[in-house]
Amino acid sequence: MELAYIPSPSTGVIHLGPIPLRGYAFCIIIGVFVAVWLGNRRWVARGGKPGTVADIAVWAVPFGLVGGRLYHVITDYQLYFGEGRNWVDAFKIWEGGLGIWGAIALGAVGAWIGCRLRGIPLPAWADALAPGIALAQAFGRWGNWFNQELYGRATDLPWAVKISEGPNRVAGTYHPTFLYESLWCIGVAALVIWADRRFKLGHGRAFALYVAAYCVGRSWIEYMRVDEAHHILGLRLNVWTSIVVFVLAVVYLVLSAKLRPGREEIVEPDRGPAAGDAKTPIDAADADAKDADAQAKGETGDKPGDKAPSLVKAEDGPKDTEPKDAERADAESAPGTASGTASEAKKV
Repeated sequence: MELAYIPSPSTGVIHLGPIPLRGYAFCIIIGVFVAVWLGNRRWVARGGKPGTVADIAVWAVPFGLVGGRLYHVITDYQLYFGEGRNWVDAFKIWEGGLGIWGAIALGAVGAWIGCRLRGIPLPAWADALAPGIALAQAFGRWGNWFNQELYGRATDLPWAVKISEGPNRVAGTYHPTFLYESLWCIGVAALVIWADRRFKLGHGRAFALYVAAYCVGRSWIEYMRVDEAHHILGLRLNVWTSIVVFVLAVVYLVLSAKLRPGREEIVEPDRGPAAGDAKTPIDAADADAKDADAQAKGETGDKPGDKAPSLVKAEDGPKDTEPKDAERADAESAPGTASGTASEAKKV
């Protein structure tokens, strides 16, 4: 007897006139905005410049979407290239199907390009973005709820998700694995933020912690799913992927802590001209304008109209010579001097 369950949307798309608004796409977009927002706050707190995270995300997000779709299509090729399938469906990303492993791998390539253009280290940027990526996944998983996909085994638990009859699915109540993974990702984000504040993680270790923690949750959640997937030695392919990636992340954490302890002191060097460098054309023009303005003002800090120092000296010159002539006359007539002796001799 079904006492309670989570209902599924009757449709995953709402048409605004001729424009389809898809729930799956909205979840992805919201996740990206949250990741960039949180990543920017963390980046600025580390000493970076506002807007840098978004600039690099312009490279990382498209690469990540392509990588996620490629991973899904390659690992589930039978859904698009099997008998009776239409290969064009491989391009219909709005129908669901993004592999996080491919998204992270190819997204890292796009982020590397963006970091190279900005002259900043990729590991530092990845550390700042790590908890945001986990939150992006938490939001993105709700896209599976809109599409009624990636649920677990049948169950009558009060938090079961109700799935309606449709292509490749049977009506019933199932484990909401999308919800489990969403909650797990929120926990991973909280863990990374706490560990980063507590241990001052740097050089990519915050990102490695996110990867390792996510893989732990993905392993047991993946084991509960009932959708079609390839198996190796009795385990789903994504379970093996989680195990391998988890080991690599832990190895990186250990080796990085030994080889590069501490955290980066400078994450985004100043890209402007350093002291002593040649002026840029704009700076030179500004300096020339200031010099011309100073000359027009008499090269002083006074108001326009004041006399220049050279003119003042020229006018004061004659006044200074009069005392000097009087002093010279007194000196010549003073006794004991050569001039004074000569004068006395003439008088005698």
